Amino acid sequence: MALQIYNTLTRSKETFVPAQPGKVKMYVCGPTVYDYIHIGNARPMIFFDVVRAYFENQRYDVNYVVNFTDVDDKMIRKAEQTGTTVPEVAEKFIAAYYEDLDGLGIPRATLNPRVTENMEEIIDFIQELVDRDFAYENGGDVFFRTRKFDDYGKLSQQKLDELQFGIRIEVDKRKESPEDFVLWKAAKPGEIYWSSPWGDGRPGWHIECSAMARRYLGDTLDIHGGGQDLQFPHHECEVAQSEALTGKPLANYWMHNGYIRINNEKMSKSLGNGVLVKDLREQYAKEVIRYFMLSTHYRNPLNYSDEVMAQAISSVERLANAAGNVKHRLSAAVGLPDEAPSEAVAAKMSAVLAEFHEKMQDDFNTPDAITAMFLWASEANQLLQEASVPAADLQAVLRAFEEMNGVLRIVDSAEAEEMLDEEIEQLIAERTEARKNKNWARADEIRDMLAAQGILLEDTAQGMRWRRK
Repeated sequence: MALQIYNTLTRSKETFVPAQPGKVKMYVCGPTVYDYIHIGNARPMIFFDVVRAYFENQRYDVNYVVNFTDVDDKMIRKAEQTGTTVPEVAEKFIAAYYEDLDGLGIPRATLNPRVTENMEEIIDFIQELVDRDFAYENGGDVFFRTRKFDDYGKLSQQKLDELQFGIRIEVDKRKESPEDFVLWKAAKPGEIYWSSPWGDGRPGWHIECSAMARRYLGDTLDIHGGGQDLQFPHHECEVAQSEALTGKPLANYWMHNGYIRINNEKMSKSLGNGVLVKDLREQYAKEVIRYFMLSTHYRNPLNYSDEVMAQAISSVERLANAAGNVKHRLSAAVGLPDEAPSEAVAAKMSAVLAEFHEKMQDDFNTPDAITAMFLWASEANQLLQEASVPAADLQAVLRAFEEMNGVLRIVDSAEAEEMLDEEIEQLIAERTEARKNKNWARADEIRDMLAAQGILLEDTAQGMRWRRK
C-alpha cells in the first residue's frame, strides 16, 4: 500500500510522492518562545515526530525543520513584564522547550532556526515582494496586497470577501484593503528593532516562516504542518506571500492536527484550564503522554482528563509487560536467536507488522497502529504460555515489537525488562484488591501477566506468596 496523506489543501487523501525520490522536506511551525509550552503545543510536537520517524522507518532521508519565533508582540510584553530583554526571554523559554522535548522522548529536529538569525533573508523576501508590487510601504510598515494574490483563501477554503480576520491581523487605516496583512512593523519607542529599507522595525508573524522555509528547504516543501489553529490566517498568508514570490506551490501536502480539549471543554486562558507540559511530565511518564497523544487520530479533537490518562497508564503497562516477558524468556531460551524462526511465528509477526504498516500508511492512523501493537501483545502472551519457546521465535517476536515501538515510542524499551520484586508485590496487592471488589477480569489479567513472567502464585495460611519458576 502506498502512503496516503490527507492534504488540507485538497480536503482529500493523496498518495505521497516526494519531490525528490527518497527524501522528505518537512516544515512544522514551532512555538513563540515567550512562555512554557502547553499540552496543545505538545500534540504537533509528538505527532510530527512520529511522521518523521515513520518516514525514516521507510528509509527516507528526512530534513525536518521546526522554527522558533523569538521576537513578536507577546515577547516584547513578556520582557516588559519581567524587566528583561526579548533575547533573554527567548533564551529562557527555548531552553525550557528543549527540556520538554527531551522529557517527551522527542529527538531534535534537523534544524530549529530562529527569526532573529534570519533577518537578512526576511528583509530580502519582503523587498522582493515590494519590487513585484505585491507589497507596499506606508508609515514605516509594509503590507501585503492580499487581493493581488488571486488564490488567497484556497487553503482554508474561504472566500476573501467572507473571511473573518482575527489573530495578529490588525485593522489599520494605512492599509489599502482591510484584509492586507503586515510584513514589516515599524518599531515603537523602546522596542527591539532591526534596520531595513523601510526604517527600523521587525517582521510580521507570517513572513518569518515563508523566509525560513525557503532558505532551509527551498521554494516548495514536501510537507508543511502545524496545528489546526494555524490554517488561517498564518498558513493562508504564508501561501500567499510565498507563491506570489516564487510562482510555485509552497507545499505539496498540508497537514494539520486537531485541537485538545480539557475535560471536554475548550482549553483557554479565560477558563484557566491550560496544562503546561512541564507540569504534565511531573505526573506522567513520557510514554504515557505519547500514548495519550497518539491514541486518537491526529485530525480529530483529543480530550484530556484524569480518566483518559489512567487508561493510558494501564495500556502502556500492558505493552511494556508483554515486551518485558519476551525479553525475560529470551534470556533463558534454548537455541540461537539468529536462527530462522518457526513458520508459524514468522507468519504471525508478518501479519502483525503488515497490519501496523497498513494503518500507518493510511494517513498515519496511529490509534489503529496501536491496536496492531496490542494484537502483537496477544500473540506474544499466547506464545509465552508454551513451556519451551525457541530463542529464534522470541527474537522474531521482539524484533516486530521494536519495529513498531521504534516509530511510536510508547514503551520505554530499556524498562521492558524482567520485573523487579517490588513490582511483583504491587501487582499481587492490586490483584488481591481486585478479588475483594469482585473485579475478576482484572484479577485474571494480573495472574496471567505474572504467569507469563514466570511468577508462580501460592495460597498459604499466611496469605498469598510468590516464587519464580
